[in-house]
Amino acid sequence: MQRVSLRIDNIACRYETANVLENISFSATAGDFVGVIGPNASGKSTLLKSISKILRPHTGVVLLNQRDIYTLKSAEVAKKLAVVPQKSAISFAFTALEVVLMGRAPHLGRFEIEDRADLLIAKRSMELTNTWHLRERPIDTLSGGEEQRVIVARALAQEPRVLLLDEPTGHLDINHQIEILDLIKRLNKEWEMVVIAIFHDLNVASQYCDRLILLFEGKIFAAGRADDVLTRENIEKVYGIKVIVKEDDVSGKLLIHPQRKNAVRPTKGKVHIVAGCGSAVSLVSRLVEEGYNVSLGVLNVGDSDYIAAKTLGLDVVEEKPFSRITQESHQRNLEFIKEADYVILTNIPIGFGNIKNLEAAGQAQTLITIEKESIEERDYTKGEATKLYRQLRANATIVADSHSVLERLKSVENRVRS
Repeated sequence: MQRVSLRIDNIACRYETANVLENISFSATAGDFVGVIGPNASGKSTLLKSISKILRPHTGVVLLNQRDIYTLKSAEVAKKLAVVPQKSAISFAFTALEVVLMGRAPHLGRFEIEDRADLLIAKRSMELTNTWHLRERPIDTLSGGEEQRVIVARALAQEPRVLLLDEPTGHLDINHQIEILDLIKRLNKEWEMVVIAIFHDLNVASQYCDRLILLFEGKIFAAGRADDVLTRENIEKVYGIKVIVKEDDVSGKLLIHPQRKNAVRPTKGKVHIVAGCGSAVSLVSRLVEEGYNVSLGVLNVGDSDYIAAKTLGLDVVEEKPFSRITQESHQRNLEFIKEADYVILTNIPIGFGNIKNLEAAGQAQTLITIEKESIEERDYTKGEATKLYRQLRANATIVADSHSVLERLKSVENRVRS
């Protein structure tokens, strides 16, 4: 099998007139597992779009085996490169097997249909991802985690040499998160694939990646091995939080722990933030600076929001990494919400692992919801989260971003004082 090489040479990307990425250069060869990390809006997803021939760079080139990917036909690219997005865009009730067989399309002629060899490849991909038993189920009847594993199987059915993943396990149950990442890591070495994956959890990135690329404000802030990139200085500069970085005694991998500050004495009301996936890092700091008494929950240990909150010495309802929200954590979250003057629900994706956060937010007396994307785009529960969200939305104040949250809080306080 031909060894693969991927080189990103000085690319810059724009949306209309806004620069999103600048001067991005790096390369990867067969067997490399590269993690892309960085705060929200640092350009991570844009980078994957440019590599996968979705968003042509304004300048620079993406070279796949020394050939400009934007000069190649889409079918030729798809034989070598597969993408696992955050959320699939399948709108018809195809069976899981039919979806996986779609991964064979680049290998078929114009009027060809799948043969026995294609079916065997699809079956192997589904067995690897533990989805073969779902083969006859319509895709729109699967849970978010089951659907995501089917999408990974579809990508593997392409027999790619390069695999791009955008937050591949954010909504899987703990056993399936570890199962999928372990599988991808194994195939990365055995099949000599290039794997490039976006992660928001620094500890997960450290655990699985050979190399890391830390993006900040659309540029590469640091790149290299985990111990060169995940330094206290880099994390403080990029994420604005202080951490302790140490080596795990068992795995030898780096572990990132927040370094607790002396808590700032609050002068304003209590704000509880329902967040996750790094959606509240900047908001938390700004609320603390404004003098609010801030708490968060429920957050998995290691999540960027968790690290930011702990760094600032805030109360956090926490859950173990890779774990669903337990009833005990849910009840504690409800206690914080009951005591809060304001509850803020950030623009988080909702899967079965964190749907209790949505249930909890619905109990708030004064709820502010940050809505950058519709709930349908963030729902990994086949409609259950959408139903809950629409109910709580009816009694919530809807804002577009963190800045609008602060403006809303100030407006409420001014009315109270007057």
